[in-house]
Amino acid sequence: MHLTSLALSHFRSHKAVRLTLDGRPVAIHGPNGSGKTNLLEAVSLLSPGRGLRRAAADDLARRPETLGWRVVADLAGAGAAHEIELRAEPGASRAVRIDGKAAAQVALGRLVPMLWLVPAMDRLWIEGAEGRRRFLDRMTLSFVPDHGAATLAYERAMRERNRLLRDEVRDPAWYRALERQMAEAGAAIDAGRAEAVARVAAAQDAGGAAFPAADLEIVAGGGSRGSGPADLAVALAEGRGRDLAAGRTLTGPHRDDLAAAYRAKGMAAAQCSTGEQKALLISLILANARALGGAPILLLDEVSAHLDPDRRTALYDAICGLGVQAFLTGTEAALFAGLEGRAEMLAVSEGPDGSSIGAG
Repeated sequence: MHLTSLALSHFRSHKAVRLTLDGRPVAIHGPNGSGKTNLLEAVSLLSPGRGLRRAAADDLARRPETLGWRVVADLAGAGAAHEIELRAEPGASRAVRIDGKAAAQVALGRLVPMLWLVPAMDRLWIEGAEGRRRFLDRMTLSFVPDHGAATLAYERAMRERNRLLRDEVRDPAWYRALERQMAEAGAAIDAGRAEAVARVAAAQDAGGAAFPAADLEIVAGGGSRGSGPADLAVALAEGRGRDLAAGRTLTGPHRDDLAAAYRAKGMAAAQCSTGEQKALLISLILANARALGGAPILLLDEVSAHLDPDRRTALYDAICGLGVQAFLTGTEAALFAGLEGRAEMLAVSEGPDGSSIGAG
């Protein structure tokens, strides 16, 4: 599946945009602040979650009008076609329609896998575990479309359990049903994450040498536990005393972490140079796409600027070889040398009425 059209109305810096796309990679260039990343963000909202900037619905509206915003996209491929419409009125949450019918956000994960790499992720391996869990869950969602629903179910039950803990409720009967729900959803989360890591690892083994292979490991949070619903239910029950003291749940997949190592050097990613860490991330994104058989849409924001010419060419060759639709941004057209004829080129500029897009 790939985008064949994208229309934006009053979205961030874009007052009105309509693009027709042919499925090839899309190279978007323009000065900083011209609206390149805003285009990628609009595409990212076509998948479950809050998009690559994790922005609230109201923050996506064009200023100063604040009239609400709209994103409409057409998808085609694999013998199917779909229209996705997203919109939000001022003060309202995002609404999703698929083929003219109202739908839940989690339904977007069943249409097309989507992966992204943005500058904020450059410190992924040296900052907190939350960002690495999001990276792992985006990877997992690409293989297991129901992963989003399992995560939502787990988080809803955990919020209720945390409320009981904060209120210092000690009657076990109040906890059992919630812990059963958390255990069932948590086991599905664990299984999905394990599958994703295994499939990406296998795809890295089949990759080239342009980007270093990374060995991945899921580190269980809050102490060791088994992988089945019964194991997690026991861990939650046994941890009630500690959780009551903390006022929150300290065991479960919401506490897991993702560890990575530069395979050839046997070195933890956190100890690698900044350039090596970036190369490892690119390697994982490409391996993820390879494991999906060229199915995903890739969003790569400002990735080319941090690569030397040889690695830049290797990245473009890998994307074109996979046959994926990738959206890449950069400040200069020269960053996309070597993609001529293999990609659609767009130039973004900032004018008095917001961002403007033309052929690049």
